[in-house]
Amino acid sequence: MGERRNGKGCVSLEGEKVILVPYMEAHVPKYHEWMKDPSLLQATGSEPLTLQQEYHMQLSWSRDPNKETFIILDKDLIVGDFSHGEPHLEAMVGDVNIFMNDLDNPLLAEVEIMIAEPKSRRKGLGKESIIMMMTFAIEKLGITCFQVKIGESNGASLDLFQKLGFVETSYSSIFKEVRVELEVGFVIAFI
Repeated sequence: MGERRNGKGCVSLEGEKVILVPYMEAHVPKYHEWMKDPSLLQATGSEPLTLQQEYHMQLSWSRDPNKETFIILDKDLIVGDFSHGEPHLEAMVGDVNIFMNDLDNPLLAEVEIMIAEPKSRRKGLGKESIIMMMTFAIEKLGITCFQVKIGESNGASLDLFQKLGFVETSYSSIFKEVRVELEVGFVIAFI
């Protein structure tokens, strides 16, 4: 996994199939269009937002020290050469996030992934993005445990995380959601 920084210290991560870039203001309109899809809203447990609310959310995420958000770029869709600091809207296919909000365990991070473009699903982009994000979190943030909350109807996500070694730790019948976790020792063995 390669890492690039722009002059402001923002990091891009490059893998075989994807490049993870910081979620920028220029990404918001396309992201907002994705989030109009009822199936994506359901799969991500999100509520619809106005475009202005989405811009506000992007700004708050970029300033939150307990959150890392990257837009997933499909390297096959990048037009021309990759330029760090450019949004590369043509190659946007989803996002990957980690949240470090557990006050009892500051070394625990919740992971979220969304491949929004149907043509980009089932190509290994999500798997590579998750592994890259977890590697970044281990190496740069000292995270030792990862957790994911997945809606019970989202079988594709549940299968993906189980293939990566995550194990079910709880189920919420109220939220109809499964919680899976992975300790770092297993991540290092997998990578």
